Amino acid sequence: MSKVAFVKLLLVFICAAPAVAQKVKYKDIFGLLSTKQYESAEPFLRKYLKENIDNPNAYLYMGIIQQERSGKEDILKSTSKAIAHMDSAIYFFDKAYKGLTEKEVKRNDEYYQIYNRRDLRTGEFGVKLSDIQFDLEKRMEGLREKIDRVKMIKHYFVLADSFYTKTRASYTRIQQAYPSEKALYLRADETTVQLLQVLVVRYDSCLKAFESYKGSLANLGSKTGYNQVLAKNEIKDFPKDGSTKADFYQDEVQVWDYKKFAENTKLIIEKEIQPMRDHLVSYDVEINKLREKLNKDSVSVHSDLTKLIDRMLITQLSKYDSDPLPMDVFTLKIADLEYRSIKIENQHAADSANIITSRERINRASNYLMKLDSVADKMSKQDLDKEAEDYGHFISHTYSNTVVLKSYVKALKEYAERERRAVDKRIAALDESLRWIVSSPDSIPLFLGKTTSRFKPLHLVADKYTTGLAYKDSLTAEGYFYTITPTRMVDVKVLFPVDKQVFKLSKLSHAKSLVHSDAAGQVFYVLVYSGAASKENKYTLSLAKLYRSDGLAWNNNYAVSFLPQEILYKQETGELVIKNETQQLLIDKNGKAK
Repeated sequence: MSKVAFVKLLLVFICAAPAVAQKVKYKDIFGLLSTKQYESAEPFLRKYLKENIDNPNAYLYMGIIQQERSGKEDILKSTSKAIAHMDSAIYFFDKAYKGLTEKEVKRNDEYYQIYNRRDLRTGEFGVKLSDIQFDLEKRMEGLREKIDRVKMIKHYFVLADSFYTKTRASYTRIQQAYPSEKALYLRADETTVQLLQVLVVRYDSCLKAFESYKGSLANLGSKTGYNQVLAKNEIKDFPKDGSTKADFYQDEVQVWDYKKFAENTKLIIEKEIQPMRDHLVSYDVEINKLREKLNKDSVSVHSDLTKLIDRMLITQLSKYDSDPLPMDVFTLKIADLEYRSIKIENQHAADSANIITSRERINRASNYLMKLDSVADKMSKQDLDKEAEDYGHFISHTYSNTVVLKSYVKALKEYAERERRAVDKRIAALDESLRWIVSSPDSIPLFLGKTTSRFKPLHLVADKYTTGLAYKDSLTAEGYFYTITPTRMVDVKVLFPVDKQVFKLSKLSHAKSLVHSDAAGQVFYVLVYSGAASKENKYTLSLAKLYRSDGLAWNNNYAVSFLPQEILYKQETGELVIKNETQQLLIDKNGKAK
């Protein structure tokens, strides 16, 4: 039909009066149908079929129109419409099939020219009823199969999308339950493992449904406009990844690989976290056994602790937590055992008057106590309730709850503070003892500087000897030499005369001393001299020779014109040289100046 004919046909509908509306002639509509202008013909054909129910050809073309329309619908987004069109097509094809007769075909053969075929037997062209019926049967059969396939496609598509949505919801539930990957691993329990397993099952179901969808899509055969593939994205950042939705209508469907995440996480929990938890508890039990041994037998457990510390779990735990609470607990308990062990060792050590040894012992104990106090102080400042959230299994199997743990930390903190006061007091007393030689009723200072003692040190070699001036009163002084022992009790004590006029108390600031001893520490030469020259520009020297075994051998006073800087001993002659850079005084073995 030409455009002019179509316009005329259209005007019939527009211009016809309602009371005397003209009937639509099928031959006019067929002009549109025969040229496949189905969209333009459909409204006229529908009106025609309302008034004419006995035209099989009209039903045939209405079926063709519905079949064409079904193919234009989106089978995923407009599935119901596509199926409705196919159902309508089947309905109209069936109506056409039932109305077809030989008479109908022969009388209206021009309407069935789409079936005009050459007869292979006669070689003549024509339209056969059997050809039309066969085509209608095939069309209806094909549409019924297509309806089933479209339904299957939509079923698996919706199923895949639904399973993915459920999988995402399961992951989100895990994500919301644990604020970080560290918390996920350390707080994981049986419920967590079950959720991870659900994640795997649902994700597998999603993949299977998607595969079935793709298979059903391929079975449809005709072009559908869809050829999706899954792009699996690995979950690398637990708190951030995995929460976005997937659009299954896209050609490349971006999905999160929940299965890989769940299986990896589940494996770590079952193979690393759970055994580690049991190890933490058993480790705590081992420490408690040592505490019982120490308390029961009053013995040091230092050697046992050394073996136990080698089994520390810090390397394994640090993979998940840089500052794990159980390690602080173990460090605290071990520090407590170390300190108590050193106390027992010190108590069991042989009594010694050696102040240095005692100081070394108390200093060692102080170092262990410092460690205990430091760890206890750190833990007392921590939010143990918050940190315990990651270690519920450990806390429940060792301390029952955080209340008991906090009470334990507080008790050790207070104990460390009490011990600190006692140890500091003991250290102060020992340090003070190390500053004096006890020579009843006197105490000789072992430090240079001002002192209220009558003993005024001039020269001191740590832990060997000290020399100086001892004053009976402000005008009467004598030189002294004391060896220094670890007990700070008197070993070698020698007092010797000095020039009283030169070395009276008012002139103490000018007094100096030099000492020379042999390699064996058996012979000492003690020189006391004044740094202030006399009117004759001379310097007074008081020299004493001492033996460790016999005490004072001799002493003499000398007047020289230089300030001494060094004492040398000549082994070959037994002479002593008192010298500075340019001058010297030679003393023979009997103390006489040469």
